[in-house]
Amino acid sequence: MVKKSFRITSEQGVHARPATTLVNVAMDFKSEITLQALKKSVDFKSIMGVMSLGIYSGTVIEVKCDGEDENEAIAAITKCIKELGLGKEI
Repeated sequence: MVKKSFRITSEQGVHARPATTLVNVAMDFKSEITLQALKKSVDFKSIMGVMSLGIYSGTVIEVKCDGEDENEAIAAITKCIKELGLGKEI
């Protein structure tokens, strides 16, 4: 299992459009990927789960990947978060 934490810096937080992009990236991998924020944990491959967290600017999130392609998955999600300007690693 690999995990990384990020602080969301986007003023809009993680709204529908970037959430959809992140879920689509996560769905490309076989690993189990979870997103934890605000004391809740959801399947990162579920748009409803990700949106239910209500992630706003300043929130710390943790992404956990567990499976055969976990390293590739965490790298792709990290890259996507940075490219979308959503946050930075902490």
